[in-house]
Amino acid sequence: MTNKARVWLQAARLRTLPLSISGILVGNGYSLSHPRFSWVLFYLMLTTAILFQIISNFANDYGDGVKGTDNANRVGPQRALQAGLLTPTELKRGIFLTSLLALVVSFVALFLAFGLTSIPYFIVFLFLSLASVWAAISYTVGKNAYGYSGLGDLFVFLFFGLLSVLGSYFVQTQTITSEVVLLALVVGFLSVGVLNLNNMRDRENDATVGKTTMVVWLGPARAKSYHYLLLVAAMTLILIVFIKETYTYFWLPFLALGPLGLHFFRVSRNKNPKTLDPELKTLALSTFAFSVLSFITFYLS
Repeated sequence: MTNKARVWLQAARLRTLPLSISGILVGNGYSLSHPRFSWVLFYLMLTTAILFQIISNFANDYGDGVKGTDNANRVGPQRALQAGLLTPTELKRGIFLTSLLALVVSFVALFLAFGLTSIPYFIVFLFLSLASVWAAISYTVGKNAYGYSGLGDLFVFLFFGLLSVLGSYFVQTQTITSEVVLLALVVGFLSVGVLNLNNMRDRENDATVGKTTMVVWLGPARAKSYHYLLLVAAMTLILIVFIKETYTYFWLPFLALGPLGLHFFRVSRNKNPKTLDPELKTLALSTFAFSVLSFITFYLS
């Protein structure tokens, strides 16, 4: 692998990819028993979600880099533009090409799902695909980047939770159930928790450079309480969904509650938000583990 390829892999932030497909796993897993379920659509949706996340990572590297948010005071891994490994022009080209590829894969998936018999659904989901690309880029890029106005949490909840789970389930089944809505809320709350933890870690630098995240707006104490609320809501819904359903292996998703509980405990004892970086990985992987275990539960049932 060339040095340049390694740089692009670094900019793609592979450690963020498991979280990006968690909603796809849950939504598709819940649709496994449906007669319309397609493994081809499942793989296409996984690919699309990964590409959307890579777009977001490239755009975040570019947007925070040119705004000066990624600076020497920032906590966490150094970014490609910040380190001078990629130029702004190269990152913009990467964003464009990845966006184009994501839309092509989305188009193929939607055509296979809806064809010419469900044109309204095809149009709606094509619009949602375009909105996903816009959201991935606009989080940090541009004068009106919503990530700088405290709206990042809302968009993560909508796209990582609701759209990812409900959208993937609907593409497979063309229906929505109350149970899949609850599952979407779980993934949404946990995904927002990951962002909140990232913003708790970066609060001081973000406030200095004018990036008004939810954490900057709330302050450190209320941001921690907000984090507790997200975790408790997600864990409660996990219990509700899998206790009320008669799955043979209903207890499997509960295995994710252990790491989530330990994460809750460690965050509650933390006195220095700058040391929270390891907990980002813990929460992201716990969310992914819940999604995988849910998929296995649905598959075996």
